[in-house]
Amino acid sequence: MTSRTSRTSLALAASAGACALALGAAAPALAAEGDDTAMVSVFHGVPGLTVDVYANGDELLGDFEPGTVTDPQSLDAGTYDIQLFEAGQGPDGTPAVEKEIEVPAGANATIAAHLSADGKPRLTAFVNDVSRVDAGTSRLTVRHVAAAPAVDVRAGGQPVFEGLENPKEDTTVVDAGTVPADVVLAGTDTVAIGPADLDLKEGTGTVVYAWGSAEDENLALATQTLGGMESAPNGVHAGGNGAAVASNSSDQWVAWAAAGGTAALAGALMVRRAAGRRG
Repeated sequence: MTSRTSRTSLALAASAGACALALGAAAPALAAEGDDTAMVSVFHGVPGLTVDVYANGDELLGDFEPGTVTDPQSLDAGTYDIQLFEAGQGPDGTPAVEKEIEVPAGANATIAAHLSADGKPRLTAFVNDVSRVDAGTSRLTVRHVAAAPAVDVRAGGQPVFEGLENPKEDTTVVDAGTVPADVVLAGTDTVAIGPADLDLKEGTGTVVYAWGSAEDENLALATQTLGGMESAPNGVHAGGNGAAVASNSSDQWVAWAAAGGTAALAGALMVRRAAGRRG
């Protein structure tokens, strides 16, 4: 009998190409980090599948756990041979995902591994909006990447986003401050996740990922904070590059540290890219 983990691995492999195409297609709309670089984060939202990540045959991340958002890294634009193995099975085992991924210049994006609405693993590339916001405000984005029906997202008991479906996102600019929020089944008061206070800081963007499986009763949230969006007074450039600070939350939205080793991810990728150019 095929295990749930094996089915997850096979389904992730089948969807890898779609992620690369989506990220490449979104590149023109992304905020530039540099002429030849991109800012890329990865969110792991597939319950029950811890993975090891390899690039060009080198291990970059070990024991990458569900619910984790990596810190963003500035990468050379180009093509990388990426492999994801079930933890402990690489590099001689069969990868859950193996794909040459094109990282386009000027990108600021997050690649999410998650479940579809009917529980099938998939990959989705999201564009991170890092444009400026007005003084005193913050950008809030919610991404529905859970095996669950459509949801409403409420702040202070009032819907902010309605009828959000997997794998869609919605965004708005709101007053900065602490917002009591929860996620409910669309059109109802049935709470799926929360409630909890969400701290929306001025000049930042908060991305909330609703992930997990309603059937398996493991719905949870992870958050990603995008900085450098402060308004520039009198036409002076405010600085910042949309760099994100990753954090992760349980269904009570309690932050904990993102998985270690993400600095090694960027460094090893750049070394491998440089070696490829010299070869």
